[in-house]
Amino acid sequence: MATLWFCIVAVMLAVYVILDGFDIGTGAIHLFAAKSDDERRKVLRSIGPVWDGNEVWLLATGGALYFAFPQLYASSFSGFYLPLIMVLWMLMGRAIGLEFRSHIEGPVWKKLCDSVFAVSSILLAIFYGAALGNVVRGVPLAADHYFFLPLWTNWRVGPNPGILDWYTVLSGVVALVALSLHGAHWVALKTDGDLQQRVRKASLILSPALLVLTLLSLIATLSIRPEVLRNFKLAPIGYIIPLAVFGSVVLMFLFTRRGNDKGAFLASSTYLTMMLVGVAFALYPIILPASTGEQFNLTIANSVTSAYAMKVALVWWTFGIIIALGYFVYVYRMFKGKVSLTGSGEHGY
Repeated sequence: MATLWFCIVAVMLAVYVILDGFDIGTGAIHLFAAKSDDERRKVLRSIGPVWDGNEVWLLATGGALYFAFPQLYASSFSGFYLPLIMVLWMLMGRAIGLEFRSHIEGPVWKKLCDSVFAVSSILLAIFYGAALGNVVRGVPLAADHYFFLPLWTNWRVGPNPGILDWYTVLSGVVALVALSLHGAHWVALKTDGDLQQRVRKASLILSPALLVLTLLSLIATLSIRPEVLRNFKLAPIGYIIPLAVFGSVVLMFLFTRRGNDKGAFLASSTYLTMMLVGVAFALYPIILPASTGEQFNLTIANSVTSAYAMKVALVWWTFGIIIALGYFVYVYRMFKGKVSLTGSGEHGY
């Protein structure tokens, strides 16, 4: 049952990264991709009906983590308190920039909102990537399973690192490029004309950059945590995961060149999913490695809740996920197709 909940949390996190990932990526690129106010409105309208619903998956993942692995929830939310507060500010900045843009007519106000939306999206992508880098690298867990991390120390990977060091910053850059590429594929899928051609060109530039950065991050990961290969050696079928990661990047490039925006978007979704699957596969049964020694690792065994609680939670989770999936299918079917600047009322995005 603990392994089942490990998989459930991992799947929910992957769904969040795919769905809110294109929202974040769209915000990261929209100042550079859109050259006029009308084009920016098109970009914003491409995510306007779905962005707040996509973020529900973050809350749902946090809730599932809370009742399935309470020790991990308590340790992570105390040790990562500062970056979590920063992430909350970035989430609020994205919402303010997106929702308040049309409330006041004026170029200065619109530019301010666009800038807040873009900067918040860029920093959020970097911090999400750095957070994943912290999980892979490990944190200084003590015997009581708690830890504290400053924002940075000497930028080196060691027993007592900071939240930001050379490895986690590299992870943040990989996340920024990956989500920007994901957002570009979404914008290309939802728009047409010059804007669509512009984001396609950006995708053709970002795809090779992502391939190089992914390779560098793989080399860096193996250099600081060679033990991540343990599960791959025990189950060689796991080597399909890195092949799928690099193959999806190649497919992004090929699909974009052929003008197949849906294929490119699905390829970037596959890339994000396989990256997360690779981390989960490499770490299992560890869910938060300790840089202070393997004896302090948080695993599914010493972090999971009671068997009874897991069974009850599974019943309620099943009802909730069916309702959520029905809602998302309905919303995405309702707003399918290309976006338009007409027919959404005076106060649209």
